Amino acid sequence: MTQQVESPDRILKSPPHTIGACATLACIWEATAAKPGNVYRGADFDDVTFVDFLTSAVAIGPILEQTAALGVGPTILRSIQATQAAVATNTNLGMVLLIAPLAAVPAEQPLTSGVVEVLSALTTDDTQAVYEAISAAQPGGLGEVEEADVQGAELPRISLVEAMRLAADRDLVARQYVNHFEQVFQAAERIENGLQQGWPLDDAIVYAYLQLLADFPDSLVVRKCGLELGEEVQRRSVAILRTGEPGEAGYQSAVQDFDFWLRADGHRRNPGTSADVVAAGLFVMLREQRFVWPVTFYRNAAES
Repeated sequence: MTQQVESPDRILKSPPHTIGACATLACIWEATAAKPGNVYRGADFDDVTFVDFLTSAVAIGPILEQTAALGVGPTILRSIQATQAAVATNTNLGMVLLIAPLAAVPAEQPLTSGVVEVLSALTTDDTQAVYEAISAAQPGGLGEVEEADVQGAELPRISLVEAMRLAADRDLVARQYVNHFEQVFQAAERIENGLQQGWPLDDAIVYAYLQLLADFPDSLVVRKCGLELGEEVQRRSVAILRTGEPGEAGYQSAVQDFDFWLRADGHRRNPGTSADVVAAGLFVMLREQRFVWPVTFYRNAAES
């Protein structure tokens, strides 16, 4: 019998991935990229390591796989509970808050329109679950607010989008629930643009991260260190982008100096919110199969 050979146009251009695998790989890639001021391979913090981020990425994958059945709020809560059980620290609250609504979009529907429908269907039950998840994760620098305080005695009976709207002016993750994930989709576009220029994924991720830092003061930095420091991080990011592009000596030196400066005060200056947005952008690219495989992650040493 003659063996049937598939025509080239039927061969998959990228490996098929489940939703859970996309979420896990997005979080692994985000943590592995050498983003200034954050944990990455060979650059641990005293209280959280690169392996903690990898372990967390694996822990949440099977739960995010079930988002359509569980619902967004319960998925977020279970993911944070699984993370706490695995590493006993907050490694991924922002990532999970952003990836869960995207993971709830049906496979046959585009993410840009699908996430709008998912957000519009979120309820007060989702709010309750998310507030419980935030409380369990104990993210840094929350402080107190007058309305719908996560740390308040009574949780608000409002939809999750309305709860996020109350924080949208001071938190970029919350703002995504209000502006239909504008910065997440933009991050995906920027990473893809970098890959199209022939950069390895690590460089494309870092450059997109710097672009985001140049656009907005990082929410985590502002919560922990104040707006003035957040704006200083923003100004330094703008200056780095003016030095050139990945692979160029001036740019590479500026990125290294920036990384050193961000780490100089313990890790209080780490731009964690921007990293979360980048992780969600990677999930978008994986979910939409926008990578050409195999993916080159690091620049060749001879090119550095």
